[in-house]
Amino acid sequence: MTVRRDFQEPARCRPDLVIGRDEPIGAAREQLASGGSVLLHGPAGIGKSTVLRALAAEYAGAARTVLRCSATESESHLPFLALADLLGLVLDQVSGRLPAAQRTALESALTGRGESSLQRDGLALRLAVLSALRALAAEGTVLIVADDLQWLDPASSELLGFAARRLGDTPVQLLCAVRTEGQEYDRHLSASPPDTVAVRLNPLSRNQVSALLDHRGYAGLTRSTVREIHRTSGGNPLFALELGRALAENPTPPRPGEPLPVPTSLRALVLSRLDMLSVEARRTLLVASAGARPTPALLRSAGRENAEAECAQAAELGLLATDLDDSSPTVRFAHPLISAALYAEAPAHERRGAHAALSTAASDPIERARHLALATTGTDLGVADRLAEAAAQARDRGAPSVAAQLGLLAARHTPADGRPGADERRLQAAEDAITAGEVDLARDIAREVLTRATVPADRVRAWIIVIDTAGHTMTEVDAVFPQALADAGDDPRLLALVHYQLAWRALIVEGDFTEAREAAAHAAELAERGGDRRTELLALAFQAQTETLMGHPAAPVTIKRALKEPQDPKVACHHNGAGSARFRWLVMGDQLAEARATVTALLREVRRRGSVESEVHFLRGLAETELRAGHCGRALDLARESLRLARDSGIGETASAMLTSLAEASGGDVDRALALAREAVEHAEEDGDQMYLSRALGALGYAQLVAGDPAGTVRSLRRVRELEHGLGITDPARGRWQGDLAEALVRIGEVAEARDVIDVTREHALRLGRESVLAVLDRAEALVRAAEGDREAALAQLTSAQDRLAKLGYCLEEARAAFAQASLRGRRPDRAAGLGAGTGTPAAHRADSTPYEEATRLFRRCRAVPWLRQVDAALAAPEPEPAAAAAALGGPEGQDGPDGLEGLASMERQVAALVIQGATNREIAARLFISVKTVEATLTRVYRKLGIRSRVDIVRLAAGRRAK
Repeated sequence: MTVRRDFQEPARCRPDLVIGRDEPIGAAREQLASGGSVLLHGPAGIGKSTVLRALAAEYAGAARTVLRCSATESESHLPFLALADLLGLVLDQVSGRLPAAQRTALESALTGRGESSLQRDGLALRLAVLSALRALAAEGTVLIVADDLQWLDPASSELLGFAARRLGDTPVQLLCAVRTEGQEYDRHLSASPPDTVAVRLNPLSRNQVSALLDHRGYAGLTRSTVREIHRTSGGNPLFALELGRALAENPTPPRPGEPLPVPTSLRALVLSRLDMLSVEARRTLLVASAGARPTPALLRSAGRENAEAECAQAAELGLLATDLDDSSPTVRFAHPLISAALYAEAPAHERRGAHAALSTAASDPIERARHLALATTGTDLGVADRLAEAAAQARDRGAPSVAAQLGLLAARHTPADGRPGADERRLQAAEDAITAGEVDLARDIAREVLTRATVPADRVRAWIIVIDTAGHTMTEVDAVFPQALADAGDDPRLLALVHYQLAWRALIVEGDFTEAREAAAHAAELAERGGDRRTELLALAFQAQTETLMGHPAAPVTIKRALKEPQDPKVACHHNGAGSARFRWLVMGDQLAEARATVTALLREVRRRGSVESEVHFLRGLAETELRAGHCGRALDLARESLRLARDSGIGETASAMLTSLAEASGGDVDRALALAREAVEHAEEDGDQMYLSRALGALGYAQLVAGDPAGTVRSLRRVRELEHGLGITDPARGRWQGDLAEALVRIGEVAEARDVIDVTREHALRLGRESVLAVLDRAEALVRAAEGDREAALAQLTSAQDRLAKLGYCLEEARAAFAQASLRGRRPDRAAGLGAGTGTPAAHRADSTPYEEATRLFRRCRAVPWLRQVDAALAAPEPEPAAAAAALGGPEGQDGPDGLEGLASMERQVAALVIQGATNREIAARLFISVKTVEATLTRVYRKLGIRSRVDIVRLAAGRRAK
């Protein structure tokens, strides 16, 4: 592995390139053959690129598409260079299969032309890269070969990691190499596919070093010399070969026992070889080391007229490898350390001169601004302004990390009297750092500003950054709020910013809706006085959302205020804006058609703007609306789309998992519903998010009910009841779990608690006019009455509830009411249910079918597959003869009999009657819509009350009574 040959020759598998690497190559081969990914890592010069090329050559033939990139340190600050290497040649192939917003973002990033939609959201490009890889993988396996990951520009590195973590079963494999010391590869492994295997390349043994030197033509070295080379190089093949080269070229070899006539580091070795260059060639290489992606043309533009000849001289010495392609020949150093050593040893004035030349020669405006900054000493307002403009361009390209770096450079060059001031530019850089996920950098910048800033606006802005970097752990910055309020003084505009954050703190930390509402209202008032319409709108929308969940009567008025002109376009369609608050009010108020129209319009607008976070939110909203309307298939499709987008973008995963669980339990796979709900509960608990914990537990309780686990439902929904009571949520339309809790309580025999849940919820629903909630409560109360033995009243109440739910457009709830009726009526047609009904009414339809046929028809209309399975289970159970069975047990149905039977409750008599019919416990559970455990518990009570021990004794007792 010599510096010169390895970088000049085409990649191909040669034995001399992989000496001493049998074990790591074997592990990598096994992983690649199984469809997985590999991350090669180790220190500089250890042979990662060599092994990478050998493996790539071996496995490239099996892939449909091979994408390659290899970065250098000098180009690591320019966004999207590695992305261009990877996707530049396949852009035309995939662009037609990308959504418009993603296609525009990707083309803009790769070509530098046009306006990127990332300016607003920053996620369109990430999703574009992911979509592009999926499109390529649809035609066959994709192999991504990426060398020197540590030098990838931050934007490309983030995009590659973003896609890699979300590819799942997509046939895309990564074969990457990264420079590390020790075992510090975790950061790069976390940005790789989950199935990636990290393969470390360790130093070569002395025998392996000897074999490597022999293969490269240095066979005449003595054993002691080879031993010394191994010691000095530390087994690093690059260093060993460079030492061997230096010894071969040295006319006076070292005497035995003397140290090698070369320094013990590659930097010193590089510098000794640089002495062999002409002065002009060395200056040309300095310009190349300072530049990003230098080409002979760029070097000539920077004043190096004989660039080609001077680069050829450097290449002959093994310092450069000039890689040429058809479009742009690129001058590359044989190893990044060579470039670094050259640059570090150059005098400061020479480095500044190289940057000055490149500040006019470079074609990219961001690159020109960077060079101008590095060529300038002291402050210069013109340079600062150019850097700020470059930071804005990087921000628009979706490279907030680069924007933060340029912003800090702009601040450094801003004069004391400059406008904007240096601290203002630092704070913008901190906000860019937050967007890039570099919260530690953002916090450090903000705290640095706070050590010297005296302008209240700058100090408050810095405090807000400190609060934002805390995320959900707002308790860690409790001490910040008094200081921020003190710095805001009596400025209403600044106070509004702080009180808006206090509103979030009240909700996230305290779980106090009342306090959160008051803080939001105060923030809106302050913002209005300060003329900050944007903060006013956000605060009003937050207040409206809080009031809606609280069931506060002022919610409609607040929503109207939040929707009043003038509007801020960025807030109007934002997921925390007034449009979202209005949608929530509509869907909770049973205005499903208007809610659907509202959320559809919001979804269309955020898609046009490329705002992915809001898109995830409104997809959930539309899915919820369709679920309420009983369009289970449509809701399931939307929910799954929302979850996929949430997982791809890393935004709103808990909420999307919760909503998808509801949709799966209604129209998909119940096991998946349970898994998603438990995932949502786990994440909410980890985050300490009480708001979404209650929603996730509500979804889990519903899935458990559909799965036939009423006891689990009761456990989950009791927690929801306790949480919402503590949070101050009184509107039952928020989670709509109360009817499910009451039904589950009936199934496990807790009838008194079920009635309490119904009574308390009905009071709030009547106050707020929640008609659909009242109808569902009537359905649950009918089950309570049936359990108490009042079957006729229960059937009448179920009929009324079903008709009201049909009129409101809640088709799934209507079907559930029909199913409950069927469970009480049995399989025989009951034409009395249709008497007096007009043609076309639900009752008229019911008159022409058996109860179970009616439930089946309604569930099929909803595409409620899990509920249809419950109907099938009920139909598979034996048809009871309640009257005959009850008579056998002591008297007419619904009446107590003599000889100890008067103690049996209604549910106990029904279970006993089915036992007489020969039904198993599972069949009884399906027939009575209760759990097997409830059947077993009921039978235990029956045995105790009748003084018997088994099911056989029930049959004998009934037979004895019939004989009498």
